Amino acid sequence: MNPEQPRPSGRQQTTAAANDATSATQSGGTAPASNEEAQQILQSLRDELDGLDRTLLETLRQRLDCCCRIGLHKRDHAIPMMQPHRIGVVQERAAAFAAEHGLSPTFLRALYELIITETCRLEDAIIGVPATPA
Repeated sequence: MNPEQPRPSGRQQTTAAANDATSATQSGGTAPASNEEAQQILQSLRDELDGLDRTLLETLRQRLDCCCRIGLHKRDHAIPMMQPHRIGVVQERAAAFAAEHGLSPTFLRALYELIITETCRLEDAIIGVPATPA
């Protein structure tokens, strides 16, 4: 799916689906699913989406945890918090992923800007705290 391409509105999609169903029935194809079947399919898709959201959120939590450990390492070894070249690497990787998978580069850039902003906030809070003696 390429979000950069215009999408039909919900009404256009519904009309197109109804036309497809009518054409299929008239040409000897299978009849459309009943409303109950359609609702079951929708629920199944929503359950799948909920699972993907859980995975996404857990992965984001793990990423932020890793960034905190990076912050501790930077603090303990007097490494500056800001690493502009690293931000560029992450952004370039996201742009390449978008291009490879037909996703919106604008969306992924905005998403990573939010993630990087939070990462910098966490690292800044960590680096601003004195290291504990070993």
